[in-house]
Amino acid sequence: MRAHAGRMGVKVSVIVNVHNPGGTADACMRSTLEQTMPAGDYEVIFVNDGSTDGIGDRLDAIASVRDNVRALHLPHTGSPMRGRNVGLAAATGDYVYFLDQGDRLEKDALERMHERAVETDADVLVGRLIRDSGPPMTAFERSVPRADVLRDRLLTVLVPQQLYRRAFLEEHDLGFAVSGGRMAEQAFVLRAYLHAKVVAVLAEHVCCHLGERPGTEEPRAMAKELRSLLDDIDAFIGEGRQRDRLYGYWFRTAVLRPLVTTRFADSSVDRGMHFRVVQKLVSERFPERLDRYLPVQLRVVAAYVRAGRLDQIVLLANSTKRAGLRAELTEVRWDAHILVLGLTVEVMSGDGTPDHYRMDGDRLHWIPPRSIDTESLADEVTDVTEAVERARIELYVRHMETGVIHFLPLTQRVERVADGDDRARVLINAESRVDVATAAFGGPLEQGQWEVHVRMFGGANQARSRVGRPEGPLNCLGVLAQRPKTRLVLPCWSDDGELGLAIEPRSFSESIALVSPGVMVKQLDGYLYVVLPVPYVPPSGGPPLELVLRGAGRRWRREVSAPALVEAGVPGRLAGQLVAKVPVRRLEAGGDHLGSGGWLPSLRTTDEEVGLRFSLDVRRGRGQARPAAAVDPRRRRSPLGRDSVLHRIGRRLPGARHLVRLARAGKHRYLS
Repeated sequence: MRAHAGRMGVKVSVIVNVHNPGGTADACMRSTLEQTMPAGDYEVIFVNDGSTDGIGDRLDAIASVRDNVRALHLPHTGSPMRGRNVGLAAATGDYVYFLDQGDRLEKDALERMHERAVETDADVLVGRLIRDSGPPMTAFERSVPRADVLRDRLLTVLVPQQLYRRAFLEEHDLGFAVSGGRMAEQAFVLRAYLHAKVVAVLAEHVCCHLGERPGTEEPRAMAKELRSLLDDIDAFIGEGRQRDRLYGYWFRTAVLRPLVTTRFADSSVDRGMHFRVVQKLVSERFPERLDRYLPVQLRVVAAYVRAGRLDQIVLLANSTKRAGLRAELTEVRWDAHILVLGLTVEVMSGDGTPDHYRMDGDRLHWIPPRSIDTESLADEVTDVTEAVERARIELYVRHMETGVIHFLPLTQRVERVADGDDRARVLINAESRVDVATAAFGGPLEQGQWEVHVRMFGGANQARSRVGRPEGPLNCLGVLAQRPKTRLVLPCWSDDGELGLAIEPRSFSESIALVSPGVMVKQLDGYLYVVLPVPYVPPSGGPPLELVLRGAGRRWRREVSAPALVEAGVPGRLAGQLVAKVPVRRLEAGGDHLGSGGWLPSLRTTDEEVGLRFSLDVRRGRGQARPAAAVDPRRRRSPLGRDSVLHRIGRRLPGARHLVRLARAGKHRYLS
């Protein structure tokens, strides 16, 4: 291995702890080596935590040919904490960034984060993080040059994947507890937040994609680390509301929430020990005044912990099913180039019925499961009146390929609906005006497909869901957004009826395929009329199209095609309709006729063939469209073209479909 001396002028040191990753660290390693920041301005320190899978030799080989890479080797510790401390001690950069082996940096992440950190004189720079799944991090709704821990919700970003000024960490002797777990990670980040003169948030650019995080900690280890964390809070913040709010966060997330999981309910051997650990912790550090910062279910759990009622907590964990959310569209329309969405959102119980609350005059109370002993619960424990009044929703779009999330503007109001003599439901009515030219922190949404999600914080629950389709005909009208360039934007629907936005489809055929769940099939005089919505008709009328139907059965594979012509649409809802007239027989197909059975459709032009998102089921000469979700995926046909032997081989080659998509994506877009 090449010897690396200390390097002058290093702006950022990236510290990556590695242990037996196999091939799972490839993306992480590439992302650190392919940064847009010049190689002389940053260094990468790989700390090998006693790996036995050969990764150590590979890291040495990389370090031997790159001046900005070092590989350090440690005996196995079983925790990334010591490796991070060793990497920090070896770092020479002005700033350090900690990365786990399953994470991945964006190519311009170091350059953007360093530039913003210098600009804001930040001791800690929180660059935007995204997960492949799970809810969005609300700390990244906007960029903040000087963030407050509570006001700007930094407690939702207690992970070490942030940019830290190295001199700041050394000045305050900040490091990781060597034997610690997730709670020790959070303690390190919190100490950095509390000691920093400036914590800045960079939200408009994705910096890091987080990999899988470790699971839950052993209760006694968690309690020990949490006591140390709370001691840090006591040393830094005097008694008062701010300290209580910080205490309330860990009371909720680390102490009580694990007690209402199925894992706790199912662990008959360990839950007694876990409960005793929590009881002692609550009696020592979490007085009843902190219950005001808890949602109602956890207030009930806290009351049972103080009363020593493990039996009731187990019953609650077994009987409380995860809350759902019903988000119904009441309006989908265009106001010029602004998409207006009207929503009604309501939390649903685990059994699929709307959440109800007990009315006591003007007060609302949570209704616990029937199996729970409620006689020992005071009314203030189940009172959710103020929480209901503060209920709110968040609406956001998520890019289907990159996972990037942007929050959308909303106006909303809470409505209490009486449902019987002493019960009520809580609804939120909202309207969002979506401008795709400014929805991404003042910039345009990038090209591709975006899912629309909603999340509700209300009286007793927090839940999130996709936005479902409205009843009645779908609005599939596309609109040309003029900024920063002319782009087609159209609402579309998933196979499960969930709302999305398609930005700049690659072709006329693809724009129709995106909205093809809105298909209608009509029967007349021995013909099936397949009518597809057309979201936008270009001035040329679009290229000639052909509807292709292929048999889905295994015993025979037939192809029937028919010309598809564009007709006038429905003002305000459809730009046009694509109509194909297909002859049909009652029994076996023959010639250009459809016969009984399942048929998979696609649209063909001279340049491409695009699969549609429905199937046709023909029985006794009559056809019915079914959503694509109802089609057996093993029997779907590829939209690659003819069904020759070469095409069947091509469909089985790894990456063949992706290569075809890339080749087609390079062709001219139909708007131009």
